[in-house]
Amino acid sequence: MKPNLVYGARDWSSHPPLVFPAYRSTTTRGPKKPLVPIPQTLTELTAPVYGHDAIGPLDSDLTRNAAKNGEPLGERIIVAGRVLDEAGRPVPHTLIEIWQANAAGRYIHRRDQHHAPLDPNFHGAGRCLTDAEGRYRFVTIRPGPYPWQNHDNAWRPSHIHFSLFGHAFCTRLVTQMYFPGDPLLAHDPIFQSVPAFARDRLISRFSLELTEPGWATGYAFDIVLRGPRETPMENR
Repeated sequence: MKPNLVYGARDWSSHPPLVFPAYRSTTTRGPKKPLVPIPQTLTELTAPVYGHDAIGPLDSDLTRNAAKNGEPLGERIIVAGRVLDEAGRPVPHTLIEIWQANAAGRYIHRRDQHHAPLDPNFHGAGRCLTDAEGRYRFVTIRPGPYPWQNHDNAWRPSHIHFSLFGHAFCTRLVTQMYFPGDPLLAHDPIFQSVPAFARDRLISRFSLELTEPGWATGYAFDIVLRGPRETPMENR
């Protein structure tokens, strides 16, 4: 399928505002002046093309791509879904990258000083290409919540970060996937910064169809790159 060479305007009402005072860091890093729109040129409409030759056989299985002395600790899950464009059509052969904390809520990063254990068999990153129908699938460990310094006793809900390019820079999307029924969602200013009518688009759905008996529970998460049902971005 060839990509559109004209993309409609984004529905910015579906995305977090640039400055959301309850999310404290946005008050200093959010722009103070109106954004300048960039016209769509051939570069924005036809690029980039990443990952077509660089995906390894274990890249989409986070329970195996870093294992050294056994399996990672935690609840094994399958996360799968479809990537769709603004017209609801599948986006085939596009790169998806994910990253996340481990089951204890700890990232492998020097700036993460949360007093929780690292897992030597889990580095928390993976990638894959969608198939011809826009489908993707990851095997991973359900991430744990973790504290952050936004406000007193602040905890981030369990979440997985997603990065997608789609067909072009115009369809670039970085977002987060949350889990159904998480009580921390009501207290998280990053999630709450998303307009109320669009928040459900960031919450995955438990799926018996994806669940593999005796091995892993499944969560469905479809991603829409643009249009009236587009998936909200992380705070921009």
